[in-house]
Amino acid sequence: MATAFRGCALRVSFLGLWAAASLTAQEENRPHVPGPLRVHPTNHRYFADATGQAVYLTGAHTWPNLVDMGPAPEPPPFAFAEYLSFLQHHEHNFVRLWTWESAFWDTVANGAKKRHVVRPLAYRRSGPNLARDGKLKFDLRQFESEYFQRLRDRVGALCERRIYVSVMLFEGWALQHDVTAWQGHPFHPDNNINDINGDLNGDGRGTEVHTLSIPEVVRIQEAYVRHVIDTVNEFDNVLYEIANESGAYSTEWQYHLIRFIKDYEKSKPRQHPVGMTFQYAREKEQRGTNQLLFDSPADWVSPNPDGGYRDNPPAADVRKVTLNDTDHLWGIGGNRAWVWKSFCRGLNPLFMDPYDGTVLPPADAAKWDPVRRSLGHTRRFSLRMNLASCRPCDELASTGYCLADTERAQYLVYAPDGGTITVDLSAATGSLRMEWFNPAEGRCAAEGRVEGGARRELTAPFAGDAVLFVAR
Repeated sequence: MATAFRGCALRVSFLGLWAAASLTAQEENRPHVPGPLRVHPTNHRYFADATGQAVYLTGAHTWPNLVDMGPAPEPPPFAFAEYLSFLQHHEHNFVRLWTWESAFWDTVANGAKKRHVVRPLAYRRSGPNLARDGKLKFDLRQFESEYFQRLRDRVGALCERRIYVSVMLFEGWALQHDVTAWQGHPFHPDNNINDINGDLNGDGRGTEVHTLSIPEVVRIQEAYVRHVIDTVNEFDNVLYEIANESGAYSTEWQYHLIRFIKDYEKSKPRQHPVGMTFQYAREKEQRGTNQLLFDSPADWVSPNPDGGYRDNPPAADVRKVTLNDTDHLWGIGGNRAWVWKSFCRGLNPLFMDPYDGTVLPPADAAKWDPVRRSLGHTRRFSLRMNLASCRPCDELASTGYCLADTERAQYLVYAPDGGTITVDLSAATGSLRMEWFNPAEGRCAAEGRVEGGARRELTAPFAGDAVLFVAR
């Protein structure tokens, strides 16, 4: 598709190109994404699809997009079809599909005052006898068909919309930060019929279930992971994430499961990327480091704020595809500038979206819509560039934010403060097309030409932050 856009550049204006860069009806109607993804062989900042095209991943994810969350006795069903339309409207192409391990959770630790019931969970509630929440106990050797059918259906629906999905396998935040979460966990001894107790030290947290310290728990988890893979292996849009924000204690367990998935999928028709994300803990000394992520056997990672990933993201570390996720930087946070800075540094930005505010408030469209829109805007530009050959080239722009393919004379520069900027076009000869994009308004504001072969001073024709795109 990017090649078609470059061909169109010979015949239509940049304004026309911007309109043409939206997903076409033909692309939307294709039954599958061309996958599974692989780390791009020559540019490890990005994945590549089955055609060899470099793929920039970006999108907004929200907590109940797989399991329903809400007040007792039964949480309201999540309107997944509307969520799909929301993603497509913003031209996103990636989501994290959230799981949850506990049957309930308290949002006090998030600064809210809600108690959510969660269903369905992965294990069947067959009884006999009742768990601590008054419902039938879990049988850890039987899987809940509703959960896995929903998983399959939603992955399939995302695939039809050409949206990649990270299937989250475990959730570690709650066990550390919600004092009630362990009481609703299937591995609590009062909640299962299998005589499993995941709280070895009796501290009421149960974080040991995200370690290798209880062999029987690990065997049950491996059986669950195999069942997830069996359920979704046929889909080309799948990635895996081991656990959301399980602390530094989980490192060897996560490494083990990454290798386990890769080994198990060797026997399957498709092999999918596996990711490891920030190991969060309230006490910084108990958090996992970004180094642990980059040293892992994972294909992709999501870092913590260390190193400037919030305000001045570093150039992407080519050891792993890096998905720069606001969930691990702020919780709920980020802004338009953060999206563009991340894009220019070769990162793949993701947004933890409060969405409609039903799980955690606030649903502030005025605050978060600029982030959502910017994710889609950067994706459009990624489709217009030869992304496989692009790299962060901070030295080429006075603003310090430039993604470029100098051989093909493609330069995208972000100017957080707008105004006059200097761009080094020494490597590009001849006359080049130039476009000023207004990220606040989401439109091309002006176009023209600039001569290559030297450093050029260029001034944005509008106030505020600006994007400059120069190409042959």
